[in-house]
Amino acid sequence: MTKYLVIVESPTKEKTLKKILGEDYIIKSSKGHLIDLPKTKLGISIENNFQPEYVVIPKQRRVLKELEESTKGKEKVFLATDPDREGEAIAWHIAQKLKVIEGKNRVIFNEITERAVSQAFKKPREINLNMVNSQKARRLLDRLVGYKISPLLWKKIGKKLSAGRVQSVTLRLICEREEEIAKFKIEEYWTVDALFKKIEDEKAELFEAKLFSINSKKATIKTKKEATEICEEVKNQDIYIKSINKKKESKNPQPPFTTSTLQQEAYNKLNFPIKKTMFIAQQLYEGITLGNKGNIGLITYMRTDSIRVSDEAKSEAKKYIEEHYGKDFAKSSQNLKEVKNKIKNVKIQDAHESIRPTYVLNHPESIKKYLTNDQYKLYNIIWQRFIASRMKAAYLEKTTIDIESGSYIFRTSGYQILFKGYMILYGQNNQDLDKIPDLKEKDQLKLLKIEANQSFTKPPPRYTEASLVKRLEKEGIGRPSTYVPTISTLQYRTYVKKVNKNFKPTELGITVNSFLIQYFSDIINIAFTAKMEKQLDEIESNKKKWENVLDEFYKAFSHDLEKGSQAQKIEMPRVFSDEICDKCGSKMLIKNGRFGKFLACSSFPHCKTTKTFLDKIGVSCPVEGCSGEIIRKKTKKGRTFYGCSNYPKCSFVTWNKPVDKKCPQCNHILVIMKDKKNGFYHKCSNSACTYKDVIKEDKK
Repeated sequence: MTKYLVIVESPTKEKTLKKILGEDYIIKSSKGHLIDLPKTKLGISIENNFQPEYVVIPKQRRVLKELEESTKGKEKVFLATDPDREGEAIAWHIAQKLKVIEGKNRVIFNEITERAVSQAFKKPREINLNMVNSQKARRLLDRLVGYKISPLLWKKIGKKLSAGRVQSVTLRLICEREEEIAKFKIEEYWTVDALFKKIEDEKAELFEAKLFSINSKKATIKTKKEATEICEEVKNQDIYIKSINKKKESKNPQPPFTTSTLQQEAYNKLNFPIKKTMFIAQQLYEGITLGNKGNIGLITYMRTDSIRVSDEAKSEAKKYIEEHYGKDFAKSSQNLKEVKNKIKNVKIQDAHESIRPTYVLNHPESIKKYLTNDQYKLYNIIWQRFIASRMKAAYLEKTTIDIESGSYIFRTSGYQILFKGYMILYGQNNQDLDKIPDLKEKDQLKLLKIEANQSFTKPPPRYTEASLVKRLEKEGIGRPSTYVPTISTLQYRTYVKKVNKNFKPTELGITVNSFLIQYFSDIINIAFTAKMEKQLDEIESNKKKWENVLDEFYKAFSHDLEKGSQAQKIEMPRVFSDEICDKCGSKMLIKNGRFGKFLACSSFPHCKTTKTFLDKIGVSCPVEGCSGEIIRKKTKKGRTFYGCSNYPKCSFVTWNKPVDKKCPQCNHILVIMKDKKNGFYHKCSNSACTYKDVIKEDKK
């Protein structure tokens, strides 16, 4: 008969832990939170010092009953929920419901390995009530903001809208960036690039340089005329090496991943949305079956803002690096930067480590056959980043060459790697390709080519998932566990949409943001949200009482609520389409929904007819005998393509935007293409035809 019951959050962990703990233990999953605030009402007794009115989540009643049954006859119940605030709160709620509050029964481990789990069960602790109170305060703050502001949005703007403490500040960031883009004034500028070689040496290497300065001032060229005159002057002047400067530089490896840096790197290198990254990271953390070895957790806990590394993991990494790369590559001790970062990260999550492999010897290639392609890709960058972080800095020599031509100075630079260090494994290995020819001061050069290139200043870019997470982390908004749900909610509510992987606020999002800024500016701002996160940390460190934090917040919040309730109703502009309702003959409206645009009858609620919205581009289907039109569509992953409105009867489809023109050579339809050299151009859709012509203006 089993002696002990172990309760975890995720069913996936059950198999991995069973293998480690053995027959004396039965492992059960809570499948997340069992207890929460009720959905049908606020669930907070404001008058009674903000006491929460917790209830069992309806769909979790059966799970709770099973857990209660499982406690019968057990010597002890261990609570092994996740090692963060949410996990601590789940453990506390379970302990109360199962009446196992007394004693040390809380076990935490940052990795699901035999060594970590065994150590955790040898040293169980009491539930940390400060962590529980911190989670409680966050949950109550979010509920107050959501349940108090959302009804105002329904009355003043429209139904099915919501506000959130972190969500609304994130929306504000996206809207403010859009305002910056709209106000940005594009300015023309020109650069001058030249190709040189050492004179009187036919075998000399060619190299490029850019115009750097004019009359000892930074080169600023605003017109084509200026640029052309410079090119002509340089052609008629002697050119020689003015100076060669060499400077040695060290380049330190980046620390191992935190949640946000993993999300950013996976987005930028692997093209993974942050939701996908966290889903796969959870799989790697909870355990993968490695053949005869059974289920093994491959990485440490994936929700962390710490870069701390255990001494044991450091020793393992050092041994591996010395054996595979040599002793010269292994970091002997913490450098100053790492120590500073550790101090900086001593806060709520520093009980965790960084995200790293649990066993260094589980090299990505050695276990690749057990992983899906995506699991392998993510595990590979985690493994490489960690090993690289335990390697010495790379040493480079940067050479900067200034080339004089009258009053003009051209500049080129390159790197030579003196010691690869961590770059042998992870990072900018291509830097040793940026070499320049062997030259000396006063060497005379021959000008082989010089050209002026037109450019335009660019507005700040819209946020991608990666850059938005980076900004949220920088401003102290939210926590590692909140980035995914925050961004998902903004898209679900159609406050923002993705345009070429960049977030753009919708008209609805801009309207909601304007309302919130006007009436809740004290709360919906970066400084306030960051301050609240800091106060949640202080609750956990027992420097503040959760009730006091709620009380201070609500005094200002209730005043804003009163102002907001006096606001005038905002009428959202109705966008009519050319479509007529089949049932009542009224015009159809174009509306934004969870899954994109759709058509709805303008006579709603008297007529509730809806239709699919066809995003027409004004081009007829080129298939002979088809009466359809070409419409813009999106794949499940959001990639745009073009197809016939008569699908599935007509199967015409193309990735490139068709235009209402036929190829003069073969009469197939033309599509718009783009490359760096030609810009936008028309190309024949017939792959056997080579016709193309450059478009003077951007038609896309």
